[in-house]
Amino acid sequence: MSGQQYYESSVDRQIREAQERGDFDNLPGAGKPLDLGNPEDPDWWIKRLVAREDLDLGGALPGALGLRREASTFPESLADVYSEANVREILKDFNMRVLADRLRPAVGNLPPLIAKTVDIDEMVEQWQALRAARDIERGADPPATALDMTHTAPMSPARASWWRRLLRRA
Repeated sequence: MSGQQYYESSVDRQIREAQERGDFDNLPGAGKPLDLGNPEDPDWWIKRLVAREDLDLGGALPGALGLRREASTFPESLADVYSEANVREILKDFNMRVLADRLRPAVGNLPPLIAKTVDIDEMVEQWQALRAARDIERGADPPATALDMTHTAPMSPARASWWRRLLRRA
């Protein structure tokens, strides 16, 4: 650079130094042509991103399709819920979201997609059978029925949390 001043930004300097150290040598794909996907498919890049990152696009589905997909997972998706009241609350919330989706205006010329509400009592019965089968599989006692509950001793009151017991001592 005879007589000419050369300005090198800090980024350019870092890149030059990394090249001199050999940080860019032997990178995967070096010397190979870029794979730009299918030129006829405008969404090739997003499909590749989803596959590479192993993303679940269930939340990106339009309303009714997402609700249908969620309904297809019942009652297996409720297997970890421990109380019938919580299962009923989850299913009630699902039915409310289905009804709210039906109130949304249709977009475009296509007929609107409709998701069905679930029968809460039927789904609770399926949940109970699933839980009972899972408990038997694990070797645990099956859950008590309503008749069994009438002949049991009253439950002891719940213990106070550890920090409350600690504060009571002080």
